[in-house]
Amino acid sequence: MQGVKSMGRCVIVVENLPVPLDRRVWQEALALRDAGWSVSVICPLSEQYSKTFEVIDDIEIFRHPLPLEARGKLAFLVEYGSALFHEFRLLLKVSRRRGFDVIQACNPPDLIFLVAWPFKLFGKRFIFDHHDVCPELYEAKFGKRGFMYQVLLLAEKLTFKSADYVISANETYREIAITRGGKNPDDVVAVYSVPDKARMRRVAPNDALRGAASVVLGYVGIIADQDGVDHCVRCIHHLVVDHGQTDIRAVIVGDGPALASVKALAQELGVADKIVFTGYLRGEELLAALSTFDIGIIPDPVNEYNDKISMNKVFEYSALGVPAVAYSLGETRRLLGQWGNYADDATPAGLARACLPLIVDTDLRAEAGRQVKALADRNFNWSAEAAKYVSVYDRVAKQIALQGKLAS
Repeated sequence: MQGVKSMGRCVIVVENLPVPLDRRVWQEALALRDAGWSVSVICPLSEQYSKTFEVIDDIEIFRHPLPLEARGKLAFLVEYGSALFHEFRLLLKVSRRRGFDVIQACNPPDLIFLVAWPFKLFGKRFIFDHHDVCPELYEAKFGKRGFMYQVLLLAEKLTFKSADYVISANETYREIAITRGGKNPDDVVAVYSVPDKARMRRVAPNDALRGAASVVLGYVGIIADQDGVDHCVRCIHHLVVDHGQTDIRAVIVGDGPALASVKALAQELGVADKIVFTGYLRGEELLAALSTFDIGIIPDPVNEYNDKISMNKVFEYSALGVPAVAYSLGETRRLLGQWGNYADDATPAGLARACLPLIVDTDLRAEAGRQVKALADRNFNWSAEAAKYVSVYDRVAKQIALQGKLAS
């Protein structure tokens, strides 16, 4: 950017979401750009983001095709093999086009180190942005460990070993990098996926989404098997059938491989008329939908994976003053503390019981919203997280500069 000293050149590789849809990656890219870095991003194509190349806000984005999202072991091999081919091809293209000093890989999967290795031989730095704990994710999706779990542990270990620095999505991940990954604590920095307050703000709600309902329960995020959107549907069923809450509506924002199955479940349970599926939204449409929520649902079920992750939904609901209802998960409890509303057991019926006081008591719901907004204002600050993130690149820039002086 004009007036900002050039610090270096980096390329960010992310496989599971396109950019700028991936909010964390996009905010990181903007933070680096503002710090004077030349930034390129390699990511997959999608229906919404169908251009193989474009420049947004001075950031060059290279997108590649992928097969349908994997849901079986063989499909995973096809998806990841295809992604690695395209990522390496595009790294070569970026190298020829504008060059780079740093490759940042964002998992899943923990295989991107394979395409970074050849460039490390030529002195490029490798930063691992640890978004997901893949071994635990596998266990959550398939209900077992076994051989593939061990393979994922190995891939994770090799990724940690390859990385010059690790950026962890929370303190729990940071501890994994240090203990399970053997990283030096000084080389691991926790950066939370907090939304930028300038972009995550209340706007006029979408009255069409609310319809005639007095209370809107909302979900935003990916709709995959491990995300528990089926729990959200069953929760609505319990609220309507068991608790007589017929004056409610659920708005589910997002898309993913489990969308068809959760829609079918809503039909099967007789609550399809109580649920609106919007698909992916972005920009003002997304903000209008989120601003319509009276209660935010975090339906991710209790397992080893969900206990360790920091849900983006926690930050997004809180930033807008939307009280959240969730299962009793470690990271969720640590972030929301006493201002979260937790199910008394790990079932959709328990989730419904946790929603009920907020549905029937307008004053309680309003106070819960005020408290969680105050919590977000105190604790969830992207400027602080961005400073920690950029500090890692500052260290890399100094090392590159020193290497250049020694070489000369």
